[in-house]
Amino acid sequence: MLMRFGALLGVTAIAAAAWAQNSSKPELAPVYSDSDSDVIKVDVARVPLLFTVTDRKNRFITDLGRDDFQVFDDGWQQEIREFDRESDLPLRIGVILDTSNSIRARFKFEQEAAIEFLQRVLAEESDRAFLVSFDTRAELIVDYTNAIEELADGVRRLRAGGGTALYDAIYYACRDKLPEDQPKEQFRRALVVIGDGEDNRSTVTREDALEMALKAEAVVYTISTNRSGQAAVGDKTLRRFASETGGRSYHPFQARDLQQSFANIANELRHQYFILYSPSQFVNDGAFHTVEVRTRHRNASVRVRSGYYAPLPGESN
Repeated sequence: MLMRFGALLGVTAIAAAAWAQNSSKPELAPVYSDSDSDVIKVDVARVPLLFTVTDRKNRFITDLGRDDFQVFDDGWQQEIREFDRESDLPLRIGVILDTSNSIRARFKFEQEAAIEFLQRVLAEESDRAFLVSFDTRAELIVDYTNAIEELADGVRRLRAGGGTALYDAIYYACRDKLPEDQPKEQFRRALVVIGDGEDNRSTVTREDALEMALKAEAVVYTISTNRSGQAAVGDKTLRRFASETGGRSYHPFQARDLQQSFANIANELRHQYFILYSPSQFVNDGAFHTVEVRTRHRNASVRVRSGYYAPLPGESN
């Protein structure tokens, strides 16, 4: 069933605002006193982080322990409450395809890339994916499923034409689809965006879409269809979405060049680390707070989302 997200904007504006304030916030938990009859309710933020560690050759480092990491919240070092090597969590993946006029000449390449990705990554019974396309508006083409052929058929049915509403597609995928199947810690949530990164028809801004991706705790991987060999504004946009959410941006020239890129994404989704911490300087201010994860391992780098949005006073998950 097709669903046009853009057409729902006016009807769901109030709901969207409410969801945005309450989604993907640090989890609030009560703190109890020693007396069973005396319950003290204190807002304690618990911030979950999934992140990737690579060496200088971009090879995954998967054998580090809790003591190899330090976490900083708005520059303040934090105590790590929980740590794990998350290697086999089920995947919840959204595939977003550009079907606008701007990629008409490269559309077959894009379809091949999308099907290749689904065949390589969605391999577990517990994994599920959905498919969204965007031209003038964003459309849900195939809802959550683990049936690879159903997703591939959805890709093959797509036709190019119309404007480009990339930001709407990311915004609605993060608002309406990725938050399903709570709680978030039990799944690895990712978006794979295939397109040229251009936008001329969205009803939300790039910053709106990025904020929603961060609130949904989605890792965004982007695959550029720009094969001109020259850097473009759209490529810069794709890199921004990837870097801010802890993902990666790929710029292959042909569909057959995607094999290593897809393998890297699949390996990364299966071999990330998990940390949970409670910010020592936490404030219910509704603002964005930066996060940094450092490793004591030499010649290693960490990719993690840039931060989180705190809840406002009186809000709860």
